[in-house]
Amino acid sequence: MRLRFAAALLASAAAFVSLSARADDLVAKDRIGPADAPKALTLRLTQDGPNSNTPDWAEGYKKLFADFTRRHPGWKINLELMSDNIGQEQARMLEQVKSGQGPDCAAVDSFVLALFKGAEVLQPLDAYFTKEEVADLFPFVREGVTGKDGHLYAWWWDTDLRVLYRNKEIVAKAPETWDELKAAALASKGDGMEGVLFNGGRWEGTTFDWLANFWAEGGELVDAAGKPVFASGENREKFLKAVRYYKDLVDSGAAPKRVATIGNYDEFHAAAAAGTTALFIGGNWQLGQLRNTLEPEEFAKWTFSELPGPTATARATGTGGWTIGAFAKDPEKVALCAAIAKEVYSGPGNALQMQLPTSKALYDKYDVFKTPENQAFAKALANGHARPGVPIYPEISNQIQIMMGDVLSGTKTPEAALDAADAAVQAAYHR
Repeated sequence: MRLRFAAALLASAAAFVSLSARADDLVAKDRIGPADAPKALTLRLTQDGPNSNTPDWAEGYKKLFADFTRRHPGWKINLELMSDNIGQEQARMLEQVKSGQGPDCAAVDSFVLALFKGAEVLQPLDAYFTKEEVADLFPFVREGVTGKDGHLYAWWWDTDLRVLYRNKEIVAKAPETWDELKAAALASKGDGMEGVLFNGGRWEGTTFDWLANFWAEGGELVDAAGKPVFASGENREKFLKAVRYYKDLVDSGAAPKRVATIGNYDEFHAAAAAGTTALFIGGNWQLGQLRNTLEPEEFAKWTFSELPGPTATARATGTGGWTIGAFAKDPEKVALCAAIAKEVYSGPGNALQMQLPTSKALYDKYDVFKTPENQAFAKALANGHARPGVPIYPEISNQIQIMMGDVLSGTKTPEAALDAADAAVQAAYHR
């Protein structure tokens, strides 16, 4: 469920935009390859492709796909484009593939990959990736794409993470613990700032960003069987502790009350540009936004660090991203889908869009990922946690969003809000 931002583009992306007339011939709005090719595959994509609204990305993908068709002659790829309502699009696609009406190959959000695996609509891709390539994936990625039977059911090609951004002229030292963040946020108010900003509105970003605090304590949302256990046993106390942490930030004034209504990462770099905040919890892609939004002398004041934890050594961060999966049963189509994931997206696509790779080796292969900033992001991914690959997760997320609104607004105590969330989730689980 990750947002794509044109502002995150760096100058090196220009290397991908040199097109020949032949590339234009091979890549049309709804087709890749010759129109009269004997074999056809249907590919459904997000904006990460030739139809991207970002001109540099669109041009870059045209070249990548034109080169791809030259390496795989005889194929025509019919393109389908998803709308920006990713949740709705993914739900619709799942129903289509279950009824045999879906695309042959498609982008599947890591957020809902478990639903597709559970529905048994994805084809195994083991034959197209070596054991070494799979082993090189970050652990949370490898776990996410692997089924219970040990087979590889998608290729997760890009990822992201959440970090703490700060204006180092106002907050000189990176806060390492929750207490240190609270103190830094309160101190920043003396410089006219409004404290630390984070997502607290009714959307997935609120759940995902907050969960890092629960995970940092070792909390588990579900057990090995996929049953919700976040409100029982040791998990309950860890969950409540993480909720109280956010509540205390608001109650103390370290975070403004308006965080309960924030449901868009854009508000953070906008506040940084307006000079109203010195601290915010955001995504790694926002570094590029800050670079392109702020004047150079202002951007130089900003840096980032890992999210603070309950202690300096207990850290976690939420990680998302996109996968490519094959739905077609035709072995040739499955092979071509795997080739698209491997030759267009994993590596070239990462470099084109400046999206963090999921394979450690790619950070050394491409110059753009050798920068100190991207090396720091890669290091932080070692503490990455993906959302659990179980069908009940969307309802868990929904109830956490409701709970967070009730707690931050003072409508319910953390205990009462957690009990209500658990009751709703358990009812949905048993249904």
